[in-house]
Amino acid sequence: MTFAYPWLLVLALLPPVLQRLRPARPPVPAPHLPTGHWLSGLPGVSPRGSASPRWQQGLLYLLWLLLVLALARPQHVGEEVQLPVTGRDLMLVVDISPSMDERDMIIQGRAINRLQAVKYVLNDFISRRQGDRLGLILFGTEPYVQAPLTFDLETVRTLLQEAGLGMAGRATAIGDAVGLAVKRLRERPQGQRVAILLTDGANTAGEIRPDKAIEIAKAAGVRLYTIGIGAESMLQRGLLGSRRVNPSRDLDEALLTRMAESTGGQYFRARSLPELEQIYDSIDQLETIELEGKYFRPVTELFHWPAGLAALAGALGLLLRRLELRRMPSAGHRQEEARDD
Repeated sequence: MTFAYPWLLVLALLPPVLQRLRPARPPVPAPHLPTGHWLSGLPGVSPRGSASPRWQQGLLYLLWLLLVLALARPQHVGEEVQLPVTGRDLMLVVDISPSMDERDMIIQGRAINRLQAVKYVLNDFISRRQGDRLGLILFGTEPYVQAPLTFDLETVRTLLQEAGLGMAGRATAIGDAVGLAVKRLRERPQGQRVAILLTDGANTAGEIRPDKAIEIAKAAGVRLYTIGIGAESMLQRGLLGSRRVNPSRDLDEALLTRMAESTGGQYFRARSLPELEQIYDSIDQLETIELEGKYFRPVTELFHWPAGLAALAGALGLLLRRLELRRMPSAGHRQEEARDD
């Protein structure tokens, strides 16, 4: 146990020091009255054999010690705990246009659409970003900030899971989505501005051209990691049988590569669920959390214990004093009745 203000403990010596410094008074002789004398009930007269006031002095000194302890603020200091140090500000930019409904991702032998695969992989990626602030932008024809940069990873995860296909329109505004991500990141410290863009198509809408969005991101120091999702080959059933098609024919890989390389990021291609998982693992390694070994010791305040005991001691002293005063008049009254008889 330690004290926040240990120098205040010196005040515990104040009562005995004042007692010694007080000038001594000459003793005044006074008659001793027998116990039960009729004068014992008068104010200022204490009969012989009454309780010594030393218990009052002791109780007052105990009260003083407890108050001094409370003022010194006793504390319990725990073991060292490592602080979660902020690593990066990451903005997740996810395409939710209707093309993300293509069921070319396989999980446990079952076909799922691209958005379901993204939700599955990002769920684990988000949980590993302890110390990072994450934000979420969903885009289609228009981009929308679903979650601003926050340490509340659970909220980001929930909002992503609730995202639905076509909620932001049927087109793909890649330039606008990047522009909005840059706007949300540009006020953050240099070197911590990262956006991860995932899409399965090409820019087909929006007011900001993709090349202009690249210039804006580069000027703002925002690093872009781009992910193109979608299988390159799948069987498609029709009236005349099955045929093999390329479900990612609309993916603009050249644009995504240019976006990443121009801003210091990297372009990844996710043709399957395992590849998508590997991509987010790679980004996790590239954008590591830089912990600097900061620690703190949790402190538990204990001053309320001596303060509470001081309150109880004060209440006990008042109770005993009232009981003593209540006994004294009754004893004197009984002695006066006996004398009259």
